[in-house]
Amino acid sequence: MELRTLRYFVAVAEELHFGRAATRLHMSQPPLSRAIKQLEADVGALLFVRSPAGVTLTPVGTVLLDEARALLDHADRVRVRVSAAAGVATITIGILGDGTDPGVARLAADFSRHHPGIDIRVRDTDLTDPTCGLRAGLVDVALTRAPFDVTALTVRALRTNPVGVVLRADDPLARRDGLPLAELSKRRWFQFPQGTDPVWQSYWNGGRPREGPVVRTVQECLQAVLWNGTVGLAPLGHDLPAELAVVPLTDMPPSRVVAVWNEGDTNPLIRSFIEIATSAYRRR
Repeated sequence: MELRTLRYFVAVAEELHFGRAATRLHMSQPPLSRAIKQLEADVGALLFVRSPAGVTLTPVGTVLLDEARALLDHADRVRVRVSAAAGVATITIGILGDGTDPGVARLAADFSRHHPGIDIRVRDTDLTDPTCGLRAGLVDVALTRAPFDVTALTVRALRTNPVGVVLRADDPLARRDGLPLAELSKRRWFQFPQGTDPVWQSYWNGGRPREGPVVRTVQECLQAVLWNGTVGLAPLGHDLPAELAVVPLTDMPPSRVVAVWNEGDTNPLIRSFIEIATSAYRRR
């Protein structure tokens, strides 16, 4: 069995859907399906039960999944140790604003356990650069939120969160159970500085031009709401001061937590980080 084929198998087993697995692997579906059929022929048993809705693992597939993960994990450790012996023993991770997210805590624990002795450096960034310094060469991999311009970047989706509007707690709209974006059309919204990624700015403006104070950090956003009555968007599930409230938006696409790295970067530590992150964010 080739390691590449086992990676294909693990992707299908985790996504339980050939189309989603192909997207995750950055390949088309037909060669992925052929590779899995060849693997089944090599094993001598079906690994998946296929249906129009997706796939489920067979008992043989469940056993192979455990073994494949162990083999791939060992292969990654081998690569990392070899790279470390060659002097490549550092990884710099950019994080955008979600340092208290439980997913980050699980990822940090898992990655440190898998890679003891590796120098892990973390760069915390403000809201003006959704790539956390990746394009500038300041980090190797970023843990951030989409959407933004992904030219020459590779993105792995980790989780989605509904989005709400942050308001002063005494705002009449703060008592609502949900709001459409149209009800906020006459309000002032916080803005990011000139030159910020336009895809990123448009998303946090609800898809249309807005006016309001310029901010750079999460705290500046919250203070703009508190002092100026500005509205802004935020993923649901984060703690807010008692003076502020968040109301779910009924027509806003969810915010995606993603890991992103430079296209073509073959650093084995990055590959390991992505796989460990994918697993950590699936656990609750």
